Amino acid sequence: MLKRLNLQIEGIVQGVGFRPFVYSTARACGLSGWVLNNSRGVELEIEGPEKSLSKFLSQLQETPPPLSRIISVRQKETPLTGDNTFIIYESKELADRVPFISPDTDVCDDCLRELFDPSDRRYCYPFINCTNCGPRFTIIQDIPYDRDRTTMRAFTMCPECGREYHDPLDRRFHAQPIGCWKCGPSLMLLDKDGAEVRDPDPVLKTIELLAGGTIVAIKGLGGFHLAVDATSEEAVQRLRERKHREEKPFAIMVQDIEKAHQVCCISPSEEQILSSKLKPILLLEKRPGHGMAEAVAPGNRYFGIMLPYMPVHHLLLQGRFDALVMTSANITDEPITKDNHEALERLRGIADYFLTHNRDIHVRADDSILRTAAGKPSILRRSRGMVPLAIPLIEDGPDVLACGAELKNTVCFTKGIVAFLSQYIGDMENAETDRIFTESIHHLKNILEVSPEVIAYDLHPGYRATQYALDQKYARAVGVQHHFAHVAACLAEHGIDGPAIGVAFDGTGYGDDGNIWGSEFFTFDYSRYCRRAHFAYVALPGGDAAAREPYRMAVSYLYATFKEKLPGLRLPLLQKYADRVQPFMAMIDRGVNSPLTSSCGRLFDAVASLAGIRDVMSFEGQAPMELEMAIDAPHDLLYGYQVAAQTSGTDFIISFEPMITELVDDICSSKAASFISCRFHNTIAQVIADICGRLRQQEGINLVALSGGVFQNMYLLTRAVDLLRSKGFTVMTHEQVPTNDSGISLGQAVIARRACKALS
Repeated sequence: MLKRLNLQIEGIVQGVGFRPFVYSTARACGLSGWVLNNSRGVELEIEGPEKSLSKFLSQLQETPPPLSRIISVRQKETPLTGDNTFIIYESKELADRVPFISPDTDVCDDCLRELFDPSDRRYCYPFINCTNCGPRFTIIQDIPYDRDRTTMRAFTMCPECGREYHDPLDRRFHAQPIGCWKCGPSLMLLDKDGAEVRDPDPVLKTIELLAGGTIVAIKGLGGFHLAVDATSEEAVQRLRERKHREEKPFAIMVQDIEKAHQVCCISPSEEQILSSKLKPILLLEKRPGHGMAEAVAPGNRYFGIMLPYMPVHHLLLQGRFDALVMTSANITDEPITKDNHEALERLRGIADYFLTHNRDIHVRADDSILRTAAGKPSILRRSRGMVPLAIPLIEDGPDVLACGAELKNTVCFTKGIVAFLSQYIGDMENAETDRIFTESIHHLKNILEVSPEVIAYDLHPGYRATQYALDQKYARAVGVQHHFAHVAACLAEHGIDGPAIGVAFDGTGYGDDGNIWGSEFFTFDYSRYCRRAHFAYVALPGGDAAAREPYRMAVSYLYATFKEKLPGLRLPLLQKYADRVQPFMAMIDRGVNSPLTSSCGRLFDAVASLAGIRDVMSFEGQAPMELEMAIDAPHDLLYGYQVAAQTSGTDFIISFEPMITELVDDICSSKAASFISCRFHNTIAQVIADICGRLRQQEGINLVALSGGVFQNMYLLTRAVDLLRSKGFTVMTHEQVPTNDSGISLGQAVIARRACKALS
């Protein structure tokens, strides 16, 4: 019996070889019909015997192209036409589009073989790609994903590339970034003044420069990297000085997984992540005798390491470097540089040379950063290779723009039953990041064709993202508490609503009572939250300065614990800052520039300073990171703490005065920083399990969501998860979005959407 079916397929099905896959599969099954791209995905009609149709549908689900990701298939029967051919049609527009765009992806094995095959016409061509690899999101200006809607429209295909592009059976059929030596993008090597270096092989010349200790800015998929030989102490230190990046670790790139094993200790699961198509920066433990310059990651047990993901990276690493530093090309805290003219201007005085090209980058995208924690991948920065993958939601609702937080900003759009999280934008502390924030919103609005009915924002009145949201008059504005957004984002990425116990630990978040929160225990779902417990408030002497200078928080915790006895303590910290202790005590007593905080991050700062690890930070989160790094001999000892039950308001207040007293005893007894750090981490993990146990006893809730920047700490997260699971809790941690403030926009979006539905 003959039938004809119409299928609308949504998901990542454009620019990934889906139409040629449909074409060849339909022909192999003896079916007629057609296939085309539209602004919702791929539409097709197939006609033939029922048995053949069933075979086709099975193969559609079981063996799609490697980069595709089917979200939904809508099928309906249509009248027979009696045609006997199968045709690939041109793209067409639909009014109600929900596009699913492929992220940028690493160069595939087939292209790599051609890259190093002297008989291939693309031998050593630094922009080789096909439908299974190459740039996507960073070159897309609009959808459907066709060449004339990308930055490749500046390049006219030669006859050879044209034949490949139009052949449904060719691996490069409708590969929009297709090109070759004759017609595609080309490399240029420029000196520091922007003059072209006349050399027949810019790659070989760049290898020579890097081997000589030169700093080279290299244009990649989503922006420029600054590169130096990672084994040269002098070159790496020079890069630090020029970039004004005193101690924050640099990422490094190695040639292959074998070289990675020589530099780092890598588990099988870590090797799988490192080698995946994502090719992220992965934090891995340094191997003794790794051979890298100490200045690459000073004071850190880990390297951020990645494998090459662009053809030009593979070509450069033929220079037999053990590793190259490949760090985002910018001045510290500024956005990554993406344009040629921008690079020459912003990187003047940093880079000695520029290996650039003439294919424009439309969207900036830093490298994604991951580590493993509690046995699973944990995302620290979600960007290249991950954006704009859609996150399925549990319910439909109004279109929402969520504007994110001040630090590590991302924005999020919802449309239908999916959410689209932007690439990492950065810290909203300067005009350049503010501009890119606005650019990113406009770009996503355009390619998603979304007109938000709701704008969600953080409650902090001083955040630039909040001010942007409140300035927009075309949509209803909904404020969302910072830590509520954290824990809601954790549940949202897992497709769960709650009720749940939420544990939000971070450095800063504007609280409902006007204080600075950061150690919050909630019972919640998307509709509401109740603050059930938090750390006891302490003062932030100097306000924002206390977030940069951990010794201030150490004095604050000491004063909260020992009161007027503080000056009599014989501690190295108090001797070092003897002239500042009394002024800080006076500030706290008078409430002068000393707001109150429950921040877990500031407690980590205080302990890092007390333990002699870090008094002043050169980058955000440095003290807590080094406190974790100090643990080299784990044990199970705990410090004391007190849980005070309240008769009104918050149920439980956690005081760490017993811990500070015992910690001071450890310091006076010359206990090692490693011992103190481990004992402290164990205590915080025990507090989490303790409070969650008390809340379960009251509410009967067994689901726990852990979120916030503090949970980037692998030791703490792993121990907390293990303790909670040993008590029978179901524990949710972040796997698709960062646990830090980059994940907040997702939480804001689902909360604001639910709030508007409740009022409609």
